[in-house]
This record gives sequence, C-alpha cells and structure tokens, in this order.
Amino acid sequence: MPVPLSRIPARALVTALLAASFCAQAVAALRPHVPLLLAATVVSLAVEGVLYRWHRGVLSVFAKSHADITVRHVLRDLLLVVALLRLGEQHRETLYTPLVAGLLAFYALHCAIQAVSVLVRRTRTLPVVTRNIDASALRLSAAPSVLLRRPAHRLLVFGLPATAGLLATAATDDPRCGALGIALSLGLALLGLYDLLVRLLPSRRPASERESLEWLDAWLAEYRPTVGLYFSGGASSAYQANMWLEPLAKLDGRPLIVLRERFMVQKIAPTDVPILCLPKVSTLMRLEESSLQVLIHPSNSGKTSQVLRIPTLKHTFVNHGESDKLSSCNPYAKAYDEVWVAGPAARERYAYAEVGVEDKDVVEIGRPQLDGVRPYEGAPAGACTTVLYAPTWEGWDGNPGNTSVIEAGENLVRALLADPAVRLLYKPHPLTGSVDPRAGAADLRIRELIRAANRERTGERPGGGEELARLTAELDDLTTIAGRASADQVERMLHQSAPEPGRAEAVARATAAWEEAYWASLPEWEHQIVTDVRPTLYACYNQADLLISDVSSVISDFLASGKPYAVANTSGLAEDVFRKAFPTVRAATVLTPDAAGVPELLDTVRRPEKDELIEARAELKRHLLGPDEPTSQVRFNEAVQSLCSAALEHRARMAERMAAEAPEIPDQRRSVTPRRPAHPA
Repeated sequence: MPVPLSRIPARALVTALLAASFCAQAVAALRPHVPLLLAATVVSLAVEGVLYRWHRGVLSVFAKSHADITVRHVLRDLLLVVALLRLGEQHRETLYTPLVAGLLAFYALHCAIQAVSVLVRRTRTLPVVTRNIDASALRLSAAPSVLLRRPAHRLLVFGLPATAGLLATAATDDPRCGALGIALSLGLALLGLYDLLVRLLPSRRPASERESLEWLDAWLAEYRPTVGLYFSGGASSAYQANMWLEPLAKLDGRPLIVLRERFMVQKIAPTDVPILCLPKVSTLMRLEESSLQVLIHPSNSGKTSQVLRIPTLKHTFVNHGESDKLSSCNPYAKAYDEVWVAGPAARERYAYAEVGVEDKDVVEIGRPQLDGVRPYEGAPAGACTTVLYAPTWEGWDGNPGNTSVIEAGENLVRALLADPAVRLLYKPHPLTGSVDPRAGAADLRIRELIRAANRERTGERPGGGEELARLTAELDDLTTIAGRASADQVERMLHQSAPEPGRAEAVARATAAWEEAYWASLPEWEHQIVTDVRPTLYACYNQADLLISDVSSVISDFLASGKPYAVANTSGLAEDVFRKAFPTVRAATVLTPDAAGVPELLDTVRRPEKDELIEARAELKRHLLGPDEPTSQVRFNEAVQSLCSAALEHRARMAERMAAEAPEIPDQRRSVTPRRPAHPA
C-alpha cells in the first residue's frame, strides 16, 4: 500500500526531488532533449534554494557524503556543456571551447575567493571580543558581505548567470547567450575578489594581535575593574550568567563580565556592564596585572580551572540555583576561595556532603534575583486557580526521581485539567528530553493534552492585543543586539561599542509593562504552555497560586513567595523517607505519581484556613533563603566588598614578601607569577 505524501517527511521529498532532477538532467544531456534539460535544471536550482532556506540539515548530510554545493554546481554546469556538445551538427567543440574556458576561469576565481576570504577572516579574528566597550582604536570595520564569506551562497548567486546563459544557449542554439552569462559570472567573481583583496591592505585590516593586546592592557588600566562575573559554557547555558546580570550591575565598584567563548558575547542579555571575551589562556592571564580583585562564578566548567590559576584574584562560587540535588554541593566548589549560598540550608548541605568545603568559606547572601517575586496574599483572587507545573529535566544520572515528566506528568496534568476552575501554566525545563527520549515524548503528550483542553473551553477574550504587539516591538528593539544579522564579531564590536545611557533601566521598565500587558491579553480560563524566553519563570511565579514541581532550584526560589507548593515523588521512596532525604520538601504537599492528591491540594489552596503548612513554608523560606532584612542585594554587595578587601590584603602581603626577599631570589620570582614575554606567541 503506497504511503501518502502527507506522511513522508519534507526533507525526504526535497532530497528525492533534487536527486530526480539531476538524473533527469543527465538523461536529457545524453539523449539530448532540450525541454527536459530546461525543466530539470530549473527544478534543481529551485530545490537548492529551498534547501538553503528551510532544510539546512540536508545540506550537512550532502557535505558529509562529498556532494556539497561545489560538486553539485559543477555537475549541473557540466551536464549543460555535455548537452550543448551533443546538440546539432558536428564540430561544435570548437564553437563552445571559449564557453568551457570561461566556466573553468569562473571556478578558478571561486576557489581564489575562498582562499582570500579565509585570510580576511583570520585578520578579523581578534584575540579579544568586546561589548559595551569603545574598541574603535582597533580599526574596526564592517564585515564583507555574506556572499563573500559563505562559499555555498556565493557559488549559487555568482554562478546563476552562467547556468542561465548555458540554458538559454541550449534552448536557442546561440552561444552568445552562454557567453554573456559566463561573462556576468566572471565579472561578479572579479568584483568579489577585488573587495576581499582590498581588505588585506595594512590600512584596511583591524589591529594585529600585538596591537589588540596592548589596547586590552590600556583599557584595563583605564577602566580599573574591581569585580567580575566569569562565565564559560554552551549556548543553552547562557541563562546561568544572565540571572546574575542585574545584581552584578548594582554592585559598588566597577563590574566586568569575562567570557571565554566568542559566541557567548551575543548570548548575554542586555546590560550596561562591559563585556570582555578572552578565548585564549594567554590572553586571560593578562587579568593578573589588572586592578580586578574578585571573580564571581555562577557555574563550573572545564575552563574554570584556567582562571583559578591567577593568584592575584579571589574567586567565589555563587551557582545558578540551589536544590537538594548533589549538583548543589559539587566537590569542585572547594577550589574557590569562598562559596556563596542563599541561606543556612546550603551551608548545612555542604557540611553534610563532606566535599571539602570548609564552613568558614561559606557565606550566606540570599538570592538577589528573587527581589521581584511578589509575596503570598491568601486565597486566589480570580475565578480560576492558577497552577504552575514546572518540572525539571531528567539529568545525566538516570535517577527516576529527577523529573516527574515521565512517570507522573500526564497524570498530574489530567488531574488539573479535570478541574474546571483550574488554569494551568506548563513550563517544562528547556533540556527536557535531551537525555531520555521518554521525557521528550511525555512532554509532547502533555502539550497535546493542554491544547485539547483549551479547544474544549470557550469564553470571551480580552482585548489589548495591539498594545501587547506595540510593547513586544519596543522590548525587542531594546533587547536586540545592535548590528545586522550577517555581521561578524569585528562589526558587532563596532556597533556595540557602548551601551546607551539608561538602557538597562529602560529594559526593566519595558519588561514590566510587557508582562502586565501579556497576562492581561490572555483569557483567565485559558491554559498556557510557556516555552519562550518571555515570560520568565519568575513572572510565572507571580501569576501562580500554586506550584507543582520536582526537587530542584525551582521550588527553592518559589519559596520566596510563601505560596503553597507541591512536589511529585517519583523516586520510589516512602513519603517520610522522601521528606527526610530532601529538606526542601518538608513544607510541601507530596504527590504520588498517580496524582491522587490533586483535588485535596486544590481545595487547600482555595481555602487557606485548611492550609497547615503556612508556618512551615515561612520557616523553610528563612532556612533556604535567609532573612528578609537586610535584602539579598545588600548582603551580596557586602560579600563582594569583603572579598575585594581580602584580595587587596593578599596582594599587599605578597608585595611586602617579595620586596623583603628581592635580594636573595632570582629575577623570575620577583613577581607573583612568571613575567609575560613582550611579544606573546
């Protein structure tokens, strides 16, 4: 039984169509058959465009099979030449020899452009990438066009006139059409090569590596940073740094953000804080002689050990969230000078784990990010009870208690949707399904359950769509990194040389206005699947009357609100053992995988007089997050200033020691670390 076209993946259809067009073109060239040749060539070109626009994954498969764009384009033109030689009378080789020579010259120019573009790219790869810093002294300039930097796009566009000319010659038997097309392609290639060659002139190049490093030293000496946020990680981990941007910007002193991956510069959210990306270890070590005193680490990474080698700096680990999981008391934490935690619970967790972190090095600072979470105000005010289901992901160790999505997710959602007075907000972890396919499949089924429930609900929709669209455009404009999408790093540095004064405050105001308009634009009865960057998890906290989650930092942070919360127990442990094993659960309602306790839980939320955990939540909040006064931001700032003082005292002691030992020690030991050569390798 034939498979319906609607069931065949679009990628497979497009790939089959491209293969069929080449086969048809080969048949048409060998017969020869002009109408089939024209049709097959046009179809193959059209499919190329579709692939580059919508199915780039197929292109990588072709490249791995040694059938990249260059091979396909040469084959397409070769078949056209074969067709021309087989059409009409004999002795056509002499007539079309100039066309073949022109094609060969075009492909030679294509290779030359590719070689020169590599050289240009190297000259535009600086040892330091910046944002919010005036780096115009590095002779920054706009990037070459995308066509000159991407060989596939260039070959398609520059080679199109030649292919079209050969097609016209095949249709009209007039070699002048092919000559004109090839001439246009040669002209475009020559112009592109000229543009790239000009960029290699000394006056048009950005600063050299030596000049860039000298500029970096001068900028550090002028700005005199005191405290920095150090971050390294993958593309999906940027949120770990972004959650600390606002607290960092409010610190006393001169903050700095230090990154290691070039792509991460664009992943950091809008901020007024200067950003330095130092990919090489040798460049990173120049921080040793700067005024920087403290580096704050929101995560561990393989490159963390590199910066810990700088003895003039003090390092502190703040993490990107705290929970009862073992990852919240990683043995790597003992490598830092101090470990900053939210409250007494984390201090106890490190002591219990015995991972080498001494109690004297643990400092309680609260969670500055939670200052905007609104406190508990009693029973739900609206007609619906808003429930936030925010499960975490499955983790790396395969522990069934990590996430409730697989074993309990669908049961929980069905139980919640069965209550007509519940409005569900479903916000899964971004990494759900990345390790265990069962979690990804369960997540998709949960989403379909929610969509089906929404289709059964009807009611009046509020207005405000136009206002939300306006605020969305305003916020997008404020948060979009300046510069064109095709810009390279040097061009982005040029356009991001300095933040607009007050931009961070404007983003905060626009975000607050957007969130208010967003929730107002939604019907109170409509369930929501929240997966975009906006609204944030903290914004969902403020809308929710109840949280259902797993053992994770989500519940620790939610406790800042004092609202009721529940934890799904999919660990296989008895409830009393589960509560004892995970202290963050002790003020929660524990739900079994079958979700049997959901109706009673909802009744407790709607009738606070039946809530027996109010005092327990307040006590647990203090235990996990510390006191309300002084505020977390104040405690965070005090911890920074204290560690900065310790760093300065350490430098002073080392300077005194070196001065006292100077006559007896070799020259290479007269600084804290070996001296750097005048010209870095």
